[in-house]
Amino acid sequence: MNKLPIWSKKIGIIGFWLLLWQFGAAMIDNHILLVSPADTLHALSTLVISTDFWGSIWFSFARISLGFFIAFFIGLLTGTMAYWKPIIDEFLAPPIHFMKSIPVASFVILALIWTGSENLSVFISFIVVYPMIHVNTLAGLHSTDPKLLEMAKVFQVPIWRQAMSIYRVSLYPYLASAMKTALGMGFKSGIAAEVIGVPEGSIGEGLYLSKIYLSTAELFAWTLVIICVSVLFEHVFLLLLRMAAGKGVVTCNEDGT
Repeated sequence: MNKLPIWSKKIGIIGFWLLLWQFGAAMIDNHILLVSPADTLHALSTLVISTDFWGSIWFSFARISLGFFIAFFIGLLTGTMAYWKPIIDEFLAPPIHFMKSIPVASFVILALIWTGSENLSVFISFIVVYPMIHVNTLAGLHSTDPKLLEMAKVFQVPIWRQAMSIYRVSLYPYLASAMKTALGMGFKSGIAAEVIGVPEGSIGEGLYLSKIYLSTAELFAWTLVIICVSVLFEHVFLLLLRMAAGKGVVTCNEDGT
């Protein structure tokens, strides 16, 4: 018996949920509580033809991405420093725990005071993503095979060579796992911050106005846009991460080259 192609299964699953969505909208029959997929697409098509729509996407995407990249590189740096110097790990533990525990809403209020609404999503995206990158970087480095490190020490392999041929491979699974969570959380928290701060010309402003005017179809349309942008960014970044990680451990000669 021939198996169905993967793409046909995915289309079938998506079709099932769309039909269920359409059925629920028809049963409720209230455009404020729940709109149909067709109403959502109509609202999206109306948004797409407006210049403000693309400006809002770029405004939010640029700032959330900036916060994410800053968090990624600083988390990678501090995680590496904490691995080499345990005292740094002890000093960073309280603020890391603080950032992981405090509600995002509290950070949003503080960020509104410190940075204003325009750069709010940069700060919130950073706060949410940074602890994940730091913790997983530290865990990935600690998971490095000690036998490989001992071999590198015996053959006096330079530290930069160890980083590229041993640590990089051990670190990749942890960073990839963290990214799958951090990317989604970064976008969701960044947009949520915009809904609270309502910076002009942002996706959060569009969501806020949809709520004010009880335009559920437009609210669903903006939500669909957020999902698409987040998924696209996730795929691109994970692809870059895989390319940076390489395909395996690079072997070392006895002379350490």
